[in-house]
Amino acid sequence: MSLESVSESVIVEPVSLGPVNLESTSSGTGRIDIAPATIRRLLVVRLSAMGDVIHTLPAVNALRKAFPRLHIGWLIEERWAELLCAPGAARRGPRSSLRPLVDEVHTVDLKGWGKSLFSLSTLQRIAKIWNDVREVRYDVAVDLQGAIRSALLARWSGARMICGSAEPRESPASLWYTRKVVAQGRHVVEQNLSIADAMIETENSARPRMRLAADISFQIPSDPQVEARVGQHMEQHGIGDFAILNPGAGWGAKRWPAERYGEVARALADYRVRSILNYGPGEEKLARAAASASRGTAEVMSCSLTELIALTRRARLFIGGDTGPLHLAAALRVPVVAIYGPTDPARNGPYGTHSIVLRSSQSLTTYTRRTEPDEGMLAIGSDTVAAAASRLLSGDLRG
Repeated sequence: MSLESVSESVIVEPVSLGPVNLESTSSGTGRIDIAPATIRRLLVVRLSAMGDVIHTLPAVNALRKAFPRLHIGWLIEERWAELLCAPGAARRGPRSSLRPLVDEVHTVDLKGWGKSLFSLSTLQRIAKIWNDVREVRYDVAVDLQGAIRSALLARWSGARMICGSAEPRESPASLWYTRKVVAQGRHVVEQNLSIADAMIETENSARPRMRLAADISFQIPSDPQVEARVGQHMEQHGIGDFAILNPGAGWGAKRWPAERYGEVARALADYRVRSILNYGPGEEKLARAAASASRGTAEVMSCSLTELIALTRRARLFIGGDTGPLHLAAALRVPVVAIYGPTDPARNGPYGTHSIVLRSSQSLTTYTRRTEPDEGMLAIGSDTVAAAASRLLSGDLRG
């Protein structure tokens, strides 16, 4: 079994392309010349999912720093909008802690719309959103999802330039790009940054830009009322130091056995660290199984996304597989024990925080959504996870 420690010293060396002079590849409108200094309005298209949206934040923050006056909008699925804007806060206008990164949030509900695509209410909703997007008159749309649907939405935004990866996740997506960037870096955070950097004009375009992970910022909303409510809940229940354990994941092959989380919770109790079992839609059964195995040392808790942000900010440690809440913890600089199976932690692992990634040599990299457990993950025992947690809690990151 391999045991990797990923620290804050990751260096990103994205491509630097200088001024943008573009050839249209799909619209037949000829040459498009947009110098970065002339860009006033930019639309980011990253619809989902939780971890992927979080991995996109540093790229957008890099654009924000390079162009402080740039009006940045983001097109995102409604269910993930709280990663950009706290509930109840205005989705456009001056930025604040409630919406710290972008000037405007546009939301879609593609799954919901697909269920009643030709109903009057759905068509009215689509028309309103699309009118709102096009009225901004974006100069550039950057597709950081690389799917056919995201590329189409970027194109329909009316932006003069559509930028995306030269090798998108779904190859036909590139047909709608007028600017294709060869993404650099192994981790998806680095790849997204390299696409953003293609938009940024530097004084010396030949000089590679280097960033320490500590310099990479994940701007995540903070709602003072929710933060206070979560703090009050923890105080009322006598919860001081705690770790978040997350037994769920997007598909079965990424899930470590729920009962083993309960065993880890019992080990954490020896360090006077309470365990909170977080779960999302359809994952309550997993959380209850882990709680049962914990013998009273873990508490089950289901949160809204904004509540999970507030809760995670207070945690001493996060333990889980390759899933959105893990990447949220990493973005908030919470130490992470990451239990990996079929997905590659070098590409999709926790980024920017102290973390220990556990992955068996038996695990083969694949992104096929298999439901059966990954044999490599089953080879990782609860004692191994507890030992990794102990190292992070004690601050011992030596080899």
